[in-house]
Amino acid sequence: MMPGDAVLREDLRAYLDGLMDAASFRDYCPNGLQVEGCERVQRVVCGVTASQALIEAAIERGADTLLVHHGWFWKAEDGRVTGFRRQRMARLLAHDINLFAFHLPLDAHATLGNNAQLAARLGWTVSGRFGEQDIGFIGVPPAPTLAGELARQIERALGRAPLLIGDPGRKVARIAWCSGGAQGYFEAALAAAADVFISGEISEQTVHLARETGMAYIAAGHHATERYGVMALGAHLAEKFGIDCEFVDIDNPV
Repeated sequence: MMPGDAVLREDLRAYLDGLMDAASFRDYCPNGLQVEGCERVQRVVCGVTASQALIEAAIERGADTLLVHHGWFWKAEDGRVTGFRRQRMARLLAHDINLFAFHLPLDAHATLGNNAQLAARLGWTVSGRFGEQDIGFIGVPPAPTLAGELARQIERALGRAPLLIGDPGRKVARIAWCSGGAQGYFEAALAAAADVFISGEISEQTVHLARETGMAYIAAGHHATERYGVMALGAHLAEKFGIDCEFVDIDNPV
């Protein structure tokens, strides 16, 4: 296809579901097409979360499709379409915009996923997986380093100062990481014999676990660690189908 071409929504849906292996994941939300819009897809806006701000950005750009990591219809969430949910959906439907969302499949994808893309940006070599559904990654830095220097490298790469819990002078030869809110994977990372665990968020109890076990913990930001998967997926779709895919970064300090 040439730039400016279109792909049928149903063809795109089938391709994405297969590429992301969406059906194999036990997830907290439906993966794939969440809201049906126009039949032909030409212009896609990609972003981390299907927020009102991202929807408005898509409308301003004349997009017919949104592609995100954090979509809608989460388990245990109030399913009534009222208030802000009504406002978000009304804007999508009024402009005939499709909403595609991939949560855990986009964390786990071997090349386009959030964790794979973090490794690519920081020069880490992936050597294995860990944790539930093998979503967490294990790897090594280009050369053994110290936890404090690793935190500085992450800050330079992500443009956000991370929180380091543990000894900045701890030697790091083996890294475990999982983007977003994966602080619950700490013990699995410890069992994988990592020197440091890197995620987006940290909880109160995780601080004590890091101090007591000696394994360093770097909380690098939920949004900051999950920008790159959807960005890579959009670039992949643009190359494959010749459609226009633009990543829009809605600022989020978390």
